[in-house]
Amino acid sequence: MTAAIGTPSEALITHSRALIRALQTSEGAYPASPTFSAYRGYSWFRDGAFIADGMSAVGDDDSAAEFLTWCASVVRRYAGTIGSAVARAAADDPLPDDEMLPARFTFDGGRGADEWWDFQLDGFGTWLWALGEHVTRHGTDPQPYADAVTLTVDYLVASWRRPCFDWWEEHDEHVHVSTLGCIAAGLTAAARLGVLDDRRSRDATNTAARVVEYILEHGVREGHLVKWIGSSAVDGSLAALISPLRVIPPEHPVATATLAAIERDLAVDHGVHRFAADVFYGGGQWPLLSCFAGLAHAALGERDTAAKYLAWAAAQATSELDLPEQVPHHLLAPEHRQEWIDRWGPVATPLLWSHAMVLRLNQEIHA
Repeated sequence: MTAAIGTPSEALITHSRALIRALQTSEGAYPASPTFSAYRGYSWFRDGAFIADGMSAVGDDDSAAEFLTWCASVVRRYAGTIGSAVARAAADDPLPDDEMLPARFTFDGGRGADEWWDFQLDGFGTWLWALGEHVTRHGTDPQPYADAVTLTVDYLVASWRRPCFDWWEEHDEHVHVSTLGCIAAGLTAAARLGVLDDRRSRDATNTAARVVEYILEHGVREGHLVKWIGSSAVDGSLAALISPLRVIPPEHPVATATLAAIERDLAVDHGVHRFAADVFYGGGQWPLLSCFAGLAHAALGERDTAAKYLAWAAAQATSELDLPEQVPHHLLAPEHRQEWIDRWGPVATPLLWSHAMVLRLNQEIHA
């Protein structure tokens, strides 16, 4: 019996779940990629939150809970940094970027010694969002996370307007719309958990609303979301604001216009690029971004199109069923590919985030 169109092989789904479980550390962290030189030994809140959401969605709730618990432990560890960031913001004397929380941590929760493009706010929104999704799905008690949720809400309420690096560790001089979307989704989720005091619950709700208003007022050009405030370009990550983050309702005209712009400027045969000026490993297509586009189409009720994005993403698996970070079938800047191979080696394979997004989109379409 042949699989339905857009259905990954049972072997790929089984491998993806097993791989993520096998590589999750004893602390609960998800390694970004076990062998890639630049990622080895680190876990990102952003990547990990989407991985946890994928595992939660397919029923691996223990794995998701372990990651969310790890996030909470890391946040508690840096309570002093968060307190300083909040106090300095209130005094209009913001903490320097290099003293803010990093985007990635070692598995034991440390900052790590490697130099990186570290100040990013998106992951602190996505961990709150993933926690909210997990609690809703599985009826998990959110109370054990209450102190870490409170700390994270304080940090995001105080910091959301700050420029920082984007999902791709680039352009810290800008305020990125995908980052704002992650913050809005996280604050909305936190307010709904029922673990905040009345003031913080109001702060989270009101700030989330202000962030969405800011996005719609300043982060839209020609009817679609843009890469950063002041830009006119799109970014493949923007599809996440439609689904699964649900920051922009799928029926909103900005949602449909954004998806159309991504497909016009960044999608080729259902493989999605990060952004038009991408030179990283030559600017290939990313399976995880195809899955975000697929989730957005599914939210719009366009499941046949969503299935085509899923089929493309699943087809990028190696013979060992490992999914890479990106593939070189259609490069935007082929002349730059070799310089990255020389610097960091072959493209990250497997990338756990890619596997998780295939799981998540497959569940959305076929559950």
